[in-house]
Amino acid sequence: MSTSTSTSTSTSTSEQPPIRVLVVDDHAVVRGGLGAFLLAFDDLEQVGEAASGREALRVCAEARPDVVLMDLLLPELDGAEATRLLRERFPQVQVVALTSFTEEALVRRALQAGAIGYLLKDASAAELAAAIRAAKAGRPTLAPEAAQVLIRAATQPRGPGDDLTPREREVLALLAEGRTNPQIAARLVVSRATVKFHISSILAKLGAASRTEAVAFAFQHRLVG
Repeated sequence: MSTSTSTSTSTSTSEQPPIRVLVVDDHAVVRGGLGAFLLAFDDLEQVGEAASGREALRVCAEARPDVVLMDLLLPELDGAEATRLLRERFPQVQVVALTSFTEEALVRRALQAGAIGYLLKDASAAELAAAIRAAKAGRPTLAPEAAQVLIRAATQPRGPGDDLTPREREVLALLAEGRTNPQIAARLVVSRATVKFHISSILAKLGAASRTEAVAFAFQHRLVG
């Protein structure tokens, strides 16, 4: 997230209390950066933070935020599922997904789970603040990159597996070799949570119910060698 601001960021009024924000991200540095960002705006107030989806549900019950900034690649319970449960339990709380990924499956899952906003972590401070205010008012915000992904998916005809990203094809090939999640993570030098996300996206795109079914589909349609 870009945090550059050049002018005063105060927008609160004496009649309106600040918007209460919960920050959810499994990286402490990111949580700290978002906390510092919120301090720059008089009409925004951080009321808690969480490092996992399950912790987010617990903290939300205690802190009662207005808006949750939700990372999507989380341990224990991913951000989309945490969003779904949070919206079920606390329908008055709005969720803005804040992630580094724009894969179609991830965007769709977040929005279907009930997120009212979807922003990338390189969004400017002004963009993120505007998204939080919009969420509190019940107005959606969608990053241009995410909107383009959804538009492209809706307008371009595809063959089996054509919508797999290059990274998803790598993961699928390793699945076809019988690799486990930890082995794939080590091979691609990514976290296990990232591997889990890619596999979930692959299953969704191929319409497969399991890894085995996805691999069989991949061989049948010659998506892997």
